Amino acid sequence: MRTYDFVAIGVGPFNLGLAALTEDRPEIDGIFLEQRPDFDWHPGLMIDGVTIQVPFLADLVTMADPTSRFSFLNYLKQVGRLYPFYIRESFFPLRAEYNAYCKWVAGQLRSIRWNTRVQTVTHDGEAYLVHTGGETFRARKLVLGIGTTPRVPAVADQGPYVHSADYLPNKERLQSLDSITVVGSGQSAAEIYHDLLADIDTYGYHLSWITRSPRYFPMEYTKLTLEMTSPEYIRYHHSLPMETRDRLGREQRNLYKGISGDLVDAIYETLYAKSLGGPVPTTLFPGVELAGVIWDEAAGRYTLALNHLEQGRSFTAGTQGLVLATGYAARVPSFLDPVRDRINWDARGRFDVAVDYSIDTAGDEIFVQNAEEHTHSLTAPDLGMGPYRNSVILKGLTGREIYPIEERIAFQQFGAPTADLPRHLVTS
Repeated sequence: MRTYDFVAIGVGPFNLGLAALTEDRPEIDGIFLEQRPDFDWHPGLMIDGVTIQVPFLADLVTMADPTSRFSFLNYLKQVGRLYPFYIRESFFPLRAEYNAYCKWVAGQLRSIRWNTRVQTVTHDGEAYLVHTGGETFRARKLVLGIGTTPRVPAVADQGPYVHSADYLPNKERLQSLDSITVVGSGQSAAEIYHDLLADIDTYGYHLSWITRSPRYFPMEYTKLTLEMTSPEYIRYHHSLPMETRDRLGREQRNLYKGISGDLVDAIYETLYAKSLGGPVPTTLFPGVELAGVIWDEAAGRYTLALNHLEQGRSFTAGTQGLVLATGYAARVPSFLDPVRDRINWDARGRFDVAVDYSIDTAGDEIFVQNAEEHTHSLTAPDLGMGPYRNSVILKGLTGREIYPIEERIAFQQFGAPTADLPRHLVTS
């Protein structure tokens, strides 16, 4: 049986980037397995006009290899859109445009096997065996890029709710209802609310938006904050105790799970314009927690139990449609069960991810993509950090630095110095 250097499981943007970075490297023998028939990134959220929240340089390859033929700029050139993108003068591609770019890259890669679902992974004493039902792939190493799954609060898991991941296929049905409630505090919640708000006069529904955040937080995008997406911050955050990392993960949500400032303003402008004709049939509830849900199938309605966190008051609200923009969660796939003893786990049952993204007991056999938010902070889901992580993973896979790995890019220093500073650097 052929033994690959590695098998990568799952083809989202991060493993797609790894496939692109290894496509023209014949000395690296890897294969990528994906259960879907082709690449499609968040199809349920391809709302007209929305953009990704990172600049075009945060494509699949550029930050690792600016000369790659799989760059976003080369894609634009090849499809005849480079000059229109230049004239547009925006660093932020449309989400549909980014998806089309990824599809363009995926269509050129020989190492991807679509329609291939991994059933289980075993180890034969020397290498990993990845079983798909119809075929078995043998490899010395693995890269897990299975992505995250929609998170649904236990209290809301009833009735015909719609998670934001499935919004567009359900949009027509939602708009046929007399009331719709969106729950969530991030970009997806804001995009869906704005999209539904645009048609509120046409369909006549009442639209509510509930968030437990005390306000509709804009995502912080100042440059010194952006330095937290850096190799230095990764190493600093990784070195902290688990309890501290988990606390920071909760406190830092608005740094990468907030709403773009432009969208917050666009929502207000839409509300203002619609209010010229009278009260807008919409309710915005910041600082309100969804505490319970009762679905009445006969009436076709939800009753929502809500808590105002600052006032400590409880109340209820009725709605026909419920959209849960409640985010995504990392998962441990069951196909790893036979090799669990080869994986490091933390005290809370999560992957204990090393700073080089490995999770195995040997330290250089199994690597993860976007399953390390609890160890590597906000850099885990960041598209712009994908090429950096892939450069590090490639070093772990091959034992050498295929693409230059930046060690220090930030002006600021994270953490206390290892020794006292010279007197002239200390302010009184």
